[in-house]
Amino acid sequence: MACGVERMIGLKRGTVQVVPYQPAWKELFEDEAAKLRSALGNHLLQIEHVGSTAVEGMDAKPILDIIVAVEGLDKARELVPVVQSLGYSHKEDDDVPERVFFVKGSPNKRTHHLSLTEPASGYWKAHILFRDYLLTHEEAAEEYRQLKRELAEQYPDDRGSYTAGKERFVERILKLARAEM
Repeated sequence: MACGVERMIGLKRGTVQVVPYQPAWKELFEDEAAKLRSALGNHLLQIEHVGSTAVEGMDAKPILDIIVAVEGLDKARELVPVVQSLGYSHKEDDDVPERVFFVKGSPNKRTHHLSLTEPASGYWKAHILFRDYLLTHEEAAEEYRQLKRELAEQYPDDRGSYTAGKERFVERILKLARAEM
């Protein structure tokens, strides 16, 4: 991967910067997915690129969000050393009970967020449903893009407030997406 491509991802921990969509994000995901498939073998049931970097044309924080389905959270915990061997740090204090969470990159340049979860979990289903809705509903994607830009301007050093500011939108989109199922 070219050095210029690597610079297209990475953000200081706790900060918010939303940048224009980068076509290289798809390639970066594919490269990382190949590493994860190789390391996790048949423990990896499915892998998906989620979050805003997975939505073509979407402005996003330059951090790749990856979700991996495994057969259970006990198995996910067993796989922690394997994932760490790929340069990820396990975040044991994560407050989302349906996942085992990892970050990659230094605190000054986080590049990846990785979640191991069960494919039947609400966490998995919500992330896939939200991404897919934005991919197929241009008006919703544009509304989300504008919201993210406004929140990033308002909270450049407060990731928690930025994320909280998106919650109502995300809940509304998930409700619309479920209604279409």
